[in-house]
Amino acid sequence: MNFEKYYVLDTNILLEDATNIYKLSQDGRNLIILAETVLDEIDTKKSGFDEINFQAREFARILENATILESIKKDLYKIIRLKIENEKNTIIDIISKEEYDVNIKNISPNIINDRKILEVAKFANSYYKNQVEFLSLDIMARTRAISLDIKTDALVGKDKDVFDFEFIKEIEINFEDLEYLDNQDITKFDKEYKPYNFSYCLNVKFSDQVILANIQNKKIKILDEEEIRDQIITPLNKEQLFFSEAIINHLYNVLIVEARAGSGKTLLALSGALKLVRQKHYQKIIYIRNSIESLDKGEDVGYLPGLEEKFKIYNHPLMDSLDYIIRSEHKRKRNKKNPDAVFNELDDSEVTSRIEQMISNYGIETMWVGEMRGRTLSNSFIIIDEAQNMSNKTMQMVLSRIDSSCKVVILGSNKQIDNFYVNKYTNALTTLLKSTKNENKIVNCFAIKLQKVLRGPITEWAEEIFSK
Repeated sequence: MNFEKYYVLDTNILLEDATNIYKLSQDGRNLIILAETVLDEIDTKKSGFDEINFQAREFARILENATILESIKKDLYKIIRLKIENEKNTIIDIISKEEYDVNIKNISPNIINDRKILEVAKFANSYYKNQVEFLSLDIMARTRAISLDIKTDALVGKDKDVFDFEFIKEIEINFEDLEYLDNQDITKFDKEYKPYNFSYCLNVKFSDQVILANIQNKKIKILDEEEIRDQIITPLNKEQLFFSEAIINHLYNVLIVEARAGSGKTLLALSGALKLVRQKHYQKIIYIRNSIESLDKGEDVGYLPGLEEKFKIYNHPLMDSLDYIIRSEHKRKRNKKNPDAVFNELDDSEVTSRIEQMISNYGIETMWVGEMRGRTLSNSFIIIDEAQNMSNKTMQMVLSRIDSSCKVVILGSNKQIDNFYVNKYTNALTTLLKSTKNENKIVNCFAIKLQKVLRGPITEWAEEIFSK
């Protein structure tokens, strides 16, 4: 059989999405090559409730539909050719070897497995008539492959190019336009308007005046800054004002936010959520965080309403935000009552008590990705944090649990990817941000990048020097 391309896959390619095997096969035009070690590694991941465990089980189900076409021995290797019996016509060669050349002394098991896979890839490079390509999300494995003269690449999604959508745009307007500006069609002032231009800084010509507006259904909606600032956490810059307006605006039901560390994304999302629950637009707040910890521990944590120890341990960003909100609210109330009074900070025990009360009053719950299958989330303000650590399949599963009575805010930063099974091209945050390139008529999306660091000078300094 002749093939256009020959792909040797690392385990992480299939654990990122088991159906990658179909995508890479391209209806049988390309040959998929798997080392037996890949099957062993996938087999160890089948138990559990996290997304990689689901993908491992999904791949096992794919193999159940395979038939053996032939079995060949070549030198010390055995090649078993399989065909997946469906409309995809996927052909897989599984290559095994009784004894590998790798020296197992003083080497960790994962490195041993990497070297076994690469040993198979090196053999495949000489066995097949065309050069093979080793695909992996692991830069170390790809580097080792290059040292063995094996062509290598990573999954990069549909569009490898770095995108930089102009979510906030600046244009100039005339002074005489101010009187009738609100609710005007944006294309009247910006002929180059794109669907992803969600927010505008409208600079009035020959003055220092700047009008801030979000775009709704291609109409200019000037921000009501007084209403936006009427919450526990007050927005401190233009980016935060745009974001906060979108949170409390009932038009948008999906918000996608890429933000630098210390930009206030979780604080603002939670502050807006508290306001909307207090106004009875939603019954509760659900915080979903997909971090690197959940890859191994998600199945052990489960669904944790209330102030439990695990709730605090695995949801530090949420707990830190609640702590800050409690202290800020206390300070603001004291200042309103008596601006000249000496301000006394709350002690930690009082803060903990008030956090517990707030969790109860506002129905704040935390949920792990691994246990969401089969659930339906209703009448909730949902915050999905660490979206850069989610695969597309994980995000699809999470969002498919949310009904039309909810609002969802998706937060993340592509500079803080911890998940071994995704990269900046293939993670869910990138996919969602790119989806805003075209107009969407199914949901009302809003997207923004929060670039300004407000946590403090150390955070800003670290972001600058380590992001170059």
